[in-house]
Amino acid sequence: MEFEAVVIGSSAGGIKALTSVLSALPSDFPLPIIIVQHLHPQSDSYLAKILESKSELRVKQADEKEVITNGMVYIAPPNYHLLIEDDKSFSLSIEGPVNFARPSVDVLFETAIYGYRDKIIAIILTGANHDGGVGVKKIKQNGGYIIVQTPESAEADAMPKAAIAATNVDKVLPLEQIGPFLLQLVNNSVKKYSNNFDKFGRR
Repeated sequence: MEFEAVVIGSSAGGIKALTSVLSALPSDFPLPIIIVQHLHPQSDSYLAKILESKSELRVKQADEKEVITNGMVYIAPPNYHLLIEDDKSFSLSIEGPVNFARPSVDVLFETAIYGYRDKIIAIILTGANHDGGVGVKKIKQNGGYIIVQTPESAEADAMPKAAIAATNVDKVLPLEQIGPFLLQLVNNSVKKYSNNFDKFGRR
């Protein structure tokens, strides 16, 4: 399977978990990574700065109408839902909270299907509510790939448990294994796609 984007949802304990995942990825990681981390509505852009300081990748807060670029890490702004349009750009929404959260993991995951169809890797990390369960189910129904942190390794296990209960996830891994596995999964995907292109001169 060829992948085109990674979407990640996290909540309580998420900054540590996100740092673990992103720090395992090299500067030439080929896909965009788009993150919803539940934050206080009045938070500033500190999360992007923290994650960038721990990662070789460039990390920024997503902007309205911004076109998604490969190799970038995007963070949903505090108090806005982050949506992906079918032209692979972002839009921001101040519609009401979903699962008591804005930004909502479900909103990001469900709209990612518009832009990336079945070429999505979705990751659910630690969190204390059920946000993300509906989103992973829809991504899986559309042919995407689901990775969930083991509830035992999560600071808060409600989000991982909800995702596992929602659908037949592809991998359930301890936190420290998620970053390396993601890198291997994407590298294998890119290699397979390159080999097919070389062999046939087309997709």
